[in-house]
Amino acid sequence: MNILAAASLAAILLSGTASARQPFGILADRNAENRPTMLILGTPHFENPGQDIVNLKIEDVLTPRRQAEIEAIVERLARLRPTYVAIEWQAVNQDKLDRRYADYRAGRYTLSRDERDQIGLRLAARLGLDRVHAVDWNDMPPGEEEDYDFYAYAEQHGLASGFDAAKQAKQAKFARQSEQMRCTNVAEWLRALNTPEARRERNRPYYDIALIGDAQRNPGATWVGNWHARNLKIFANLVRLAEKPEDRIVVIYGAGHAPLLSRFAGESGAFEIVDPLAHLPESERRSGC
Repeated sequence: MNILAAASLAAILLSGTASARQPFGILADRNAENRPTMLILGTPHFENPGQDIVNLKIEDVLTPRRQAEIEAIVERLARLRPTYVAIEWQAVNQDKLDRRYADYRAGRYTLSRDERDQIGLRLAARLGLDRVHAVDWNDMPPGEEEDYDFYAYAEQHGLASGFDAAKQAKQAKFARQSEQMRCTNVAEWLRALNTPEARRERNRPYYDIALIGDAQRNPGATWVGNWHARNLKIFANLVRLAEKPEDRIVVIYGAGHAPLLSRFAGESGAFEIVDPLAHLPESERRSGC
C-alpha cells in the first residue's frame, strides 16, 4: 500500500461513516456498554533476570511467607472472574507456554520464581482456564542496530556521563526500594508499582532517552519509538484476544509496560480499564521492620 492509499484509508476510518465499519469494526465503535474489561497488573521481575537498564532486586518469592502472600493475590484477582489471563511471553512461542501450563495443571511442573508462573499460571489454573495467553513481541526491529544505539551516540557526543549518572541514581533508588520491600508483603510491592504516579514516574525516563540525538540522527527517539511499537503490538494482540463485551482480561506484565498498555487500552476505547489497586489484598507490614 502506497502512502496516498494509506492516507485515504486513514481518512475513511476517521470519518466515522457506516462504510468505515465494514467489513470490520473499528475501536471507536466500542462504547461503555460493549467494551471488554481489562486489568493491567504491572509487576517487578520476581526472578531477577537483570535485563532492564536499571533493575529492582527482588528477594526469594519461594519462601513459605511469600508464597502465602502470592496465593492471597491470586485469590483476590480471581474475584474478577477473568475469562483470559495474558502474560509477557512471546506470542510466537504460545506452544511452549501451552506445554508448561498443561504440565503445571497435571502436576509435572513446579512453578519457578518468575511472576508469569507465580501469578499468571497460578491464576489461570485457579480459574480452570484452558490456556494462558502469550501476547508479547520482542524481536529485532527493522533497520540496523546502530540506528537504535543511543548509548554509542551519547559516548561519541560527550553525553554518556550524564546518562550514567541518571542511571546510577535510579539504581540507588531501586536499592533503597528493595530494602524497604523486605518489610512489606508482595501485594504492597504491586500496589506501589501500580499507582498512577508510579506509572508516570516509570515512563518519564523514556522522554530523556528520546532527546539523545540531533536533527539529523536521533537514535534515542528511534529506540523509544520501537519501545512504543513493541507495546502497540502487545496491545494489538490483546485486542484480538478479547472481542466480546463479557470478556475480562487480567494482564500480568513487567511494570515498565503498564503505563503504555493502559494508555493505549484507554485512549483507543478498546477496553474498560479496571483499577488494579481495587483488586489486590490490603497491605500489612512484616514484624521486625
